[in-house]
Amino acid sequence: MCARRVVDQELSRDRILEEARGLFASRGYDTLTMRSIAKALGYSHGALYYHFRDKAELFYALVVEDFNYLLIRQREFLEQAIPVSIEHMKEMMMEFIRFGMEHPHHYEIMFSIRDEDLRRYSRTKQAQCMDMFAMVVREVIKDDPQLESKLYTLPWTLFMSLHGFISYSIHYHQSYEEVQGLAESHVTYLCHGLNTV
Repeated sequence: MCARRVVDQELSRDRILEEARGLFASRGYDTLTMRSIAKALGYSHGALYYHFRDKAELFYALVVEDFNYLLIRQREFLEQAIPVSIEHMKEMMMEFIRFGMEHPHHYEIMFSIRDEDLRRYSRTKQAQCMDMFAMVVREVIKDDPQLESKLYTLPWTLFMSLHGFISYSIHYHQSYEEVQGLAESHVTYLCHGLNTV
């Protein structure tokens, strides 16, 4: 049996990604090395190179995987919510909060990376998520003449409010169950505010 096959059986790509996700979120990109990731997994760093060329490729694989997971969830939700109503928008906002709270390491890598060089890995996927969210908001408010001038600014404002809620809750290590009532009130308030914008 060749060495590559032995390593593939012992250390899967998925296992590397899952361990690295937590390490990147808790320790930051700059402090991690392929060697330190391998050590956390209990393997030599050479084992990681069977799956990833370098740390940047590993990080990029995480970003793509996490955003694709969120985009699939958003698309599935939208397929069940046609035509889109304000109630559907509330549900989508709650689903986004749930995703962030139940997957804090995913969320931080996707939306809270501070390093400018790393942001380029997530910009395209962030834009896709934002576009999908904006499409839902615009569909809900399109027939309201008072909101016509807000078709482009309102989705961003709502998204940033959700992001703030999630980031704050993650920072204080709160679970979705702990903040679910507050999240529902927050989303209700935001949607109710559409009538007074």
